[in-house]
Amino acid sequence: MTEAQILERLTSTKALLTGHFLLRSGLHSDRYFQAALVLQHTRIAAELCAELAQRFAGTAVDAVISPAIGGIVVGQEVGRALGVRAIFAEKDEASNLLLRRGFGIARGEKILVAEDVITKGGRVQQTIDLVRQAGGIVVGVAVMVDRSGGQAVFDVPVKSLVKLDLPTYEPAACPLCARKLPIDKPGSK
Repeated sequence: MTEAQILERLTSTKALLTGHFLLRSGLHSDRYFQAALVLQHTRIAAELCAELAQRFAGTAVDAVISPAIGGIVVGQEVGRALGVRAIFAEKDEASNLLLRRGFGIARGEKILVAEDVITKGGRVQQTIDLVRQAGGIVVGVAVMVDRSGGQAVFDVPVKSLVKLDLPTYEPAACPLCARKLPIDKPGSK
């Protein structure tokens, strides 16, 4: 699948939004990738995530883990494409990630982290740390959209369907705030 084909699917499902957005990272942007809008289309979600899984062909993977809630569908579909189980980590009251619902990671188990979008990479890093604390081995990060501009760096391979150069601003320097445009907080937080 070409980048143009991937972008067409993101655009046709209106997953790429324009406006004034508060990102989970605390930054502001005039563009937002709302993964849920593309992932609600099950055939497209399966197709895109199978393409993402293909980027890890040849990598030994025992399971896929995703941070809830945005990464759950991505993790499920990547796991399906790889033929391995898919689990997810949830936030506690202090916003730390943990395993619940009877999920576990065996010592030495090879784990692929799957996420919908990376901006700063904080939630992905928390997931990597959780896997390692449980004794698992993180073999990589699979992400649908990398909008970090190269700023989200991990000590494992990161592969994305597409890298989007979407501008982000610190709140104090946000030109949209300066124009007093209303802000939207479309994330799951």
